[in-house]
Amino acid sequence: MREGPEENNERLEYLGDAVLSSVIAHYLFRIYPYKGEGFLTEMRSKMVNRHKLNEIAVKMGLKKITIYNKFDNGLKVSQIFGNTLEAIVGAVYLDRGYDKTVKWVEKRIILPYLITDELESVDINVKNKLYGWANKNGKALEFEILEEKLEGGRRLFTIGATVDGELVSEGKGYNKKDASQIAAQLAVEKLGI
Repeated sequence: MREGPEENNERLEYLGDAVLSSVIAHYLFRIYPYKGEGFLTEMRSKMVNRHKLNEIAVKMGLKKITIYNKFDNGLKVSQIFGNTLEAIVGAVYLDRGYDKTVKWVEKRIILPYLITDELESVDINVKNKLYGWANKNGKALEFEILEEKLEGGRRLFTIGATVDGELVSEGKGYNKKDASQIAAQLAVEKLGI
């Protein structure tokens, strides 16, 4: 089936996300034989979260080959390159099968970009970090939906992070969790936390 001009890589992203999560889960299972399920789940989250995938995709040079609107600073910059990486993983899986995809992901993504020793000490939940800062400094931190609209047949959320009622940052995402994490990351950077 050929895709029309309105189509995009969402189906490949969906497949690539699942395959990548599986490959990384198996990799962690092998390299941490005595660690429990909670540790393995947290490590996988650190390796396949939106921010990390976007960062890896840019380092791999996918920014140069991805078609996107440079003027859409919110959603596009925050996740389009990571989405492209997921779509590529999905395409490799369809073309080469699971075993070869495992080797490709380990060689091209895990070994060069996901140093597990460093990731063990990374705090992935930026929202928790922001809440901790707010509690410590007696600030009222809230996340609120600023806008919800349909874009390309999907719901796009804009979530704002407010400190003491003042809007500090906004994040966009196709689900509330991604949007609020992006807003939290931008707030942490803006506030110098």
